[in-house]
Amino acid sequence: MSITAVPEGKYADIGNGLRVHYHEAGEGPAVVFVHGSGPGATGWSNFKHNYEVIAAAGFRCIVPDLIGFGFSTTDENVAYSWEMLVDGIKGLCDALGLEKITLVGNSMGGAICIEVALQHPDLVERMILMAPGGIEDREVYMGMRGIRTMLKILYKNGVTRESMYDIFKLQLYNEDLITEAIINERFEVYPRQAKNILGQVTVPNLADRLPEVKCPVLGLWGQNDQFTPVSGVNVLMNGLSDVRVLSINKCGHWVMVEHAELFNRTCIDFLTNG
Repeated sequence: MSITAVPEGKYADIGNGLRVHYHEAGEGPAVVFVHGSGPGATGWSNFKHNYEVIAAAGFRCIVPDLIGFGFSTTDENVAYSWEMLVDGIKGLCDALGLEKITLVGNSMGGAICIEVALQHPDLVERMILMAPGGIEDREVYMGMRGIRTMLKILYKNGVTRESMYDIFKLQLYNEDLITEAIINERFEVYPRQAKNILGQVTVPNLADRLPEVKCPVLGLWGQNDQFTPVSGVNVLMNGLSDVRVLSINKCGHWVMVEHAELFNRTCIDFLTNG
């Protein structure tokens, strides 16, 4: 199937027969963006409104597709795991010679960022987390309307353009932002995605390990999030030693999409001034 809605970028071989696809812009301190899960998820689709703006402010922005997603390795013979997704981000950093980075992650990507920071504290200087997963018990996430709807579509009803729209209605508070273009981005890429990767990958609850994270953290959370509960704001505030969290009303799961200008401005300030 030809993919025209999502541009193809660069590739890095990270060993063990795995290859990570990524987009890149700018020069300066490295900022690595880590996307979340869901049908047809890619780094570019999640962060296309953000990374070039932040790059223009003096940063080298790198936007990969996670292993199993997008144009990265999606071989059906691969046994996908949480460890593989985490190692994929570290492997990309190694392949590109990055010694210090800021991690930016949303949803499951936020949980991956936390895990990378725990495993490689000398690598991660800062983190920006948008409604990260991995800080509540699995049952809490399974109770969220957005998660329940997404899993029903994936494993029962099937992914169509119409069902993709149903997912986005829960992702975003403002339904006017659900364009044909954004549906096409996800729907065209979805056939490439490793089948049942969401069933193979178990995201751990990292809440008890948050005090081990020593780098400064900026959090952003939409008050109308239907995928990760806003109780996570308090988990971050109580668990991390150096954190500020911006909570935004009339905003769903994707702060960086619904409030792109605010997100970009806030991130640039954090990256520049700490």
